[in-house]
Amino acid sequence: MADDKSSEKKKKIKLPTPLKRRKQDIKKALNNKIVKSKIHTARNKFAGQADGEGKKALLGTLFSLIDKAAKKGVFKKNKANRLKSRLHAKV
Repeated sequence: MADDKSSEKKKKIKLPTPLKRRKQDIKKALNNKIVKSKIHTARNKFAGQADGEGKKALLGTLFSLIDKAAKKGVFKKNKANRLKSRLHAKV
């Protein structure tokens, strides 16, 4: 009787938690990519502006996007501040 149980291999059951975590990670990565893409596009528009008034107008929207990204956790607080500082220096 004891030999019967030891000879049988136990089937390993896959728990749904790592699968769920993987799905969540994919969604978060996609959302982060979307936010970063919006910021990148806005930075390109900012760099393309020749006059100071156009840059000042875009600066507010760009700061808003960066702050929202930091609040969501896409960027760390210090990186957001560093980006804003560098952009402000270009105006």
